[in-house]
Amino acid sequence: MKSVDDQTISARGGRSGHWSAAILASAVTVAGVFGPAVGTASADTGGACLWAGAPYAQGTTVVAGGWTFTCGSAGTGDARWNRGSSANRPSTVANPGAAADPTGRFSAGAIQPGTEYTDYCVGEQLVSGSDAMYEVVAEGAGLRWRAVGPIAHWRFDQGEGHVPTSQSASRCRMDPQY
Repeated sequence: MKSVDDQTISARGGRSGHWSAAILASAVTVAGVFGPAVGTASADTGGACLWAGAPYAQGTTVVAGGWTFTCGSAGTGDARWNRGSSANRPSTVANPGAAADPTGRFSAGAIQPGTEYTDYCVGEQLVSGSDAMYEVVAEGAGLRWRAVGPIAHWRFDQGEGHVPTSQSASRCRMDPQY
């Protein structure tokens, strides 16, 4: 269950404006790709926070996994989710889990249950990522998932639940040392 945001740049004008509109669209695209690398990486949401690819305006409060999250801004001015109190009610947003790179899908502060995407190896032992909750954190100019607690702290909605990893320790096979 992955969400992808499509953005379309349209230009209006006659034949003489066609090239200038194309150049403008290219400049906007290049500026977006090579723009300042300050703050956290995210889609251009006009100050809104992202949750599973959907934008939410500043001040919006959502419920996920038994917690409230309010869209605010970080000290850098970037949009971020601030976790509030526990909520004994169903989630009001989609919770696909920490199943892919959060950049362009979630804003910093969002929390999701772990998935096979967050599995990792310690030596030759596989550690299941689905046994923890993960928060989106800023790292340089990007975002990543960071473990923030046991999966027991995530309240799954009815009909959903903890999904153990299907990967095996063979994924962790170490290279021989010569």
